Amino acid sequence: MIRHEEVVQIGRITKAHGLAGEVVFVFTDDVFDRVDCDYLICEIDGILVPFFIEEYRFRSNSSALVKFEDIDSIDDTRQIVGTDVFFPRELIPAEDDDEMTLNYFIGFHVVDAGQGEIGTVVDYDDQTENWLLKVEDADGNELLLPFHNEFIVNVNHDDRILEMRLPEGLLELNK
Repeated sequence: MIRHEEVVQIGRITKAHGLAGEVVFVFTDDVFDRVDCDYLICEIDGILVPFFIEEYRFRSNSSALVKFEDIDSIDDTRQIVGTDVFFPRELIPAEDDDEMTLNYFIGFHVVDAGQGEIGTVVDYDDQTENWLLKVEDADGNELLLPFHNEFIVNVNHDDRILEMRLPEGLLELNK
């Protein structure tokens, strides 16, 4: 059984495309195209289920048309339309910080070089030019931290720790 800790959400199946079982997959991470993996994982009724990819083609920078094995009609697509799509965390490459997407950092513990433990990355906002990490602190408060190379001191991939040096007073702005 696939557990939520073993996967990273990379998008959502938004609708059927045509009558032959193709679906529109809107993604936040194109890791499925960069890594050799034959399947994507959809969450159906709270259970993570692998669906094997027959073929796909990009429609834009953030969507693709995907045909899964055994999904052969518009009726078959009903079981997966509207579901979140996940990718195995262990297959996501960690070799180059520049290639990593914000989604990769979900679950990382954020530590400030001067102030210590800040919290855990729970989400991100990439809708503006300045990307933000959404970090939940020990009290359950959400903090927004700028995700910029000049603030990153170290990335410990094995222990999933993001060490930052944040500008003085930034954390107080979140309160």
